[in-house]
Amino acid sequence: MFYSIARTVGFVALLCPTVLSAAVPAPPEALNVPWKRGGIFSNFHHYDERDYGCSHGPKTRSCWNNGFSISTDMDEKWPNTGKVVTYELEITNTTGSPDGLSRPMFLINGQYPGPTIVADWGDTLSITVKNSLANNGTSIHWHGLRQLGTNQMDGTNGITECPIAPGQSKTYTFKATQYGTSWYHSHYSVQYADGIVGGIIIRGPSTSNYDIDLGILPFTDWFHVPSFTVNAAALHAKGPPIADNLLINGSMTSASGGKYAVTNLTPGKKHLLRLINTGVNNYIHVSLDGHPFTVIAADFVPIVPYTTDSLVIAVGQRYEVIIDANKPVGNYWLRVGTGGGKCDGPNANSANIKSIFHYDGANSANPNSTGITLPTGCYDETNIVPYVKTTVPQKLPKKIELGFTNTATSDGLVQWLVDSSMMQVDFTKPTLQYILDGNDTFNVAENVYIVGEAHQWQYWVIQQTNTAPPLPHPIHLHGHDFYVLDHAENTQWTGDISKLKMENPIRRDTATLPAGGYLVLAFESDNPGAWLMHCHIPFHVSAGLALQFLERKSEILNTIGDLSGFKDGCKTWTAFQEGFPGGFHIGDSGLKV
Repeated sequence: MFYSIARTVGFVALLCPTVLSAAVPAPPEALNVPWKRGGIFSNFHHYDERDYGCSHGPKTRSCWNNGFSISTDMDEKWPNTGKVVTYELEITNTTGSPDGLSRPMFLINGQYPGPTIVADWGDTLSITVKNSLANNGTSIHWHGLRQLGTNQMDGTNGITECPIAPGQSKTYTFKATQYGTSWYHSHYSVQYADGIVGGIIIRGPSTSNYDIDLGILPFTDWFHVPSFTVNAAALHAKGPPIADNLLINGSMTSASGGKYAVTNLTPGKKHLLRLINTGVNNYIHVSLDGHPFTVIAADFVPIVPYTTDSLVIAVGQRYEVIIDANKPVGNYWLRVGTGGGKCDGPNANSANIKSIFHYDGANSANPNSTGITLPTGCYDETNIVPYVKTTVPQKLPKKIELGFTNTATSDGLVQWLVDSSMMQVDFTKPTLQYILDGNDTFNVAENVYIVGEAHQWQYWVIQQTNTAPPLPHPIHLHGHDFYVLDHAENTQWTGDISKLKMENPIRRDTATLPAGGYLVLAFESDNPGAWLMHCHIPFHVSAGLALQFLERKSEILNTIGDLSGFKDGCKTWTAFQEGFPGGFHIGDSGLKV
């Protein structure tokens, strides 16, 4: 049976000051007819005058241009600017001391975090990644970007590409069909925890006005030894590793030195700040002394604004917030806490993680401000109301069971099992190679789930079973946003679909599977490709906590087009792997979120 999406403009409208002029022609979407996508009449998009006739600015952030605004459904349409934004990223081995203690790192263009990718909604991005590492492959995933029609650009080694071999380059080219805040990172084992991360800003409309865009503020828990060393121990440990510190915008103090990051505020102005948890294990709780957050977006989803004194951010999640600099000129602490060490990994510096927000005109002294006591715990924000509404049809989900063992092997190897299978990919034979070969016989360990129906709703309940200790997992899906229909901690899902939230549920690309409980998700099969879904804690996905949806397999090759770059990349990687001194050994799932 075919299900269509019923969408309308969300809640309180942010009206532009100029309405549609009669001289402006209405687009095809203005007609009261179905909008055609992928050869199927799948959605109804009604013309909205707010899509036309107003310009983006500090007092009209809900507007964009040329028929697009905050009321536009990004699943249905997006601008085509005709502009190609290019970047070159080179990854190198080096040393760094983000908190004062020197250790080996991987840097992008010699900096940490890596350069922020900035583009406009509807631009095409062309980003060349050169691997100048001595003996590591790499790949770059553009977190949260749908890659509509460009599955081969998703940057997921073992699924959509072979790793980029040392000395080789790959150019990733894709359209920014969404807008908002995200980040990019290596998807090669736990590699990104050593520095291969950077921010992404796709400029577009907003559900609240602001004067100044401060850019991104990333958070990451930090280890004083390389991540591969930490992961090797974690794969045989009875509990999570202890982080030495937590960095804010790539900086923090420690016994070895370091410094607090500083963010500048202009008195009397409203500032947009983009918060990202680019970490590896810790949930992040954040507040700014004396300055509440007005939250306007979660991941790539604009939301109905709400105000809060603190936010909790799981690994992989992003929030856009407005900060009103309406307090006395001075310096204020941004305070950061973790989940508490019982639901996430312990952090040795958890009581002292701060950065400085500095008003222009204030002195350079450390703040003496006071703030709230931060909460603890590992959970998601619940006030997320998508601005563009969606009604999801009600249907019984399929079940995925998440298990755990550290007794399956003689050396106590930690394994996270998806339907009893620990995922492990083959670097030399990604899933797209199976598609090219016309091969339907996948290895069991590749955890392939077939999604064949075009433009139909897919429903899944992830249920934790036999996991000790029960832990939360930030679940991230590639190629899609998903809708969170239900979730609960330390309990079994009963199968009662009447309790699922179908009217405008939370929508995002990363959501927490509660400890010992379940998470019910839905997404529309509108993007042919091989799409990874996994926990975004590197130590967990390294131990197998991942699966892949093979979506509309027969359409993939016709959708994604030229695969010459894919073939060349696999040729050079295979030669590197086969010629690796002493033999090449992945050592874990091969994936990093």
